[in-house]
Amino acid sequence: MSQLLGFDFGTHNIGVAVGQTITGTASPLAALKAKDGQPDWQRVGAIIQEWQPQSLVVGLPLNMDGTEQPLTDLARKFANRLHGRFGLPVELQDERLTTVAAKEELFARGGFRQLSKDKIDSAAAQLILEDYMSQLRQRSR
Repeated sequence: MSQLLGFDFGTHNIGVAVGQTITGTASPLAALKAKDGQPDWQRVGAIIQEWQPQSLVVGLPLNMDGTEQPLTDLARKFANRLHGRFGLPVELQDERLTTVAAKEELFARGGFRQLSKDKIDSAAAQLILEDYMSQLRQRSR
């Protein structure tokens, strides 16, 4: 069994989720505040220490046609910093429509009260991680 951490990168908030490859499921964790895309790296280290993931997954924001946008490069830099600081493998995962899906799922569960920015970001991180694990399972068949 392998444990993973997923991140939905943003310049003000970074969603976080933890997942297990054995079940292919993930759960949202508390989102991280960021300043210009920089989180509290000590907090990130504490999360990694607590969950002991084997690898990290960062959502890669792309336009609907697959082209890159300004946030794409910032997400790559964040992924590189994660790898450089913590020495864990970091994978990038296409995150198109995960925020929309996260909002729909949260709204269905509890209406507008569930639509806080940190909940949306971490729910998006959960979906990014679950999509990544689903693709891993498909490749291993």
